[in-house]
Amino acid sequence: MNDESAALREFEAAPLALPTGLELEWLGVSGYRMTYEGQTIFIDPYVSRVSLKSFLLRRDAMPDAAMIERYIKPHGEVVGVIVGHTHFDHAIDAPAIAKRFGCKVYGSASMAQLMKLHGAPELAVNVEPGRVYEIGPFRTTFIRSAHSKLILGRKIPFDGELTCDDLHGLTAGGYKCGQVWGVRIEVAGVSFYHQGSADLLDDELPAQPVDYFLAGVAGREVTPNYWERVLKKLDPKFVVPTHYDNFFKPLGTPEALVARSKLAQLPDEIHAVSRDATIAALRRTDA
Repeated sequence: MNDESAALREFEAAPLALPTGLELEWLGVSGYRMTYEGQTIFIDPYVSRVSLKSFLLRRDAMPDAAMIERYIKPHGEVVGVIVGHTHFDHAIDAPAIAKRFGCKVYGSASMAQLMKLHGAPELAVNVEPGRVYEIGPFRTTFIRSAHSKLILGRKIPFDGELTCDDLHGLTAGGYKCGQVWGVRIEVAGVSFYHQGSADLLDDELPAQPVDYFLAGVAGREVTPNYWERVLKKLDPKFVVPTHYDNFFKPLGTPEALVARSKLAQLPDEIHAVSRDATIAALRRTDA
C-alpha cells in the first residue's frame, strides 16, 4: 500500500459523527446524496463517467441511464439536485436525475440552459447568491465562488458559459464551467459547505463556521494560500476531502486517484491552519 492509499484508509476510518437520521453518501468526484427524514437531495451527482478515450475523441457526452439506475438511489423522495458548476463531471447527470424524479435543479444560468436542452426548462432554478432556498428539510444558500486555474495555474479549463443550442455534438468540453457556486446546507442541526473546486472568492465567502466542509482538493496546489484563506472563513469541525478519484474511470472498477492528489500531505496542510479540524473521508458508493 502506497502513502496515498494509506492516508485515504486512515481518513476513511475517522467517524463523521452525523446526527441521527442524516445520511451522507459519496458518489465519487464531487457528488453526494444527502437524506434526512425521508427526503433526498443530490449534489453534483456524476455517475455516468465519460471515458478518457471518449473525451479525447470528442464524442457526445450524455447521461448513462444504466449507471444512473444502478447508483442513484433516492432513499425516499428526491426533492432537489444541486449543481455547483457545469463542467461535465458535475452536471451531465443532473437533467436525467431531475426528470426521473420530477424535482428541481438548482444552479447557474448555464445549468438552466442545459435543462432547456434536455427539454425540461421548467425544472431549472437559476439561483440568486445569498438567498436561502428551502429544499425539503435542507436550508440551502449559494455563494459565489471560483474554479481553480488548473491549466498551468493561469486558466480555468472550459471556462465561460454553456451556450450550445442542441444536445447533438455536446462533447465533454462543451460543458463550460459557468458561474461557480459554493453551497451551504443546514439540516438536522448541523451545517455543510460544499466546494467542488479548490478556490474561492474571499469577499463573497462569509466568515461563518460550518460543521462539515466537503472540500474539493484537486487543483489546490495552484490556488495561493488556499487552506489558510478558506479554513479561516469556515472553521470546520470536519474536512471531508472530495474530487480526488479519477473521474475517467467507471464506477464498479478499482478506485484510482487523480494525478497530484497528494492526499498524504493533507494533514500537514490543513493542521497548519486548523489544528482542531478532523479529516474524515467517505468510501465511494461502489466500494
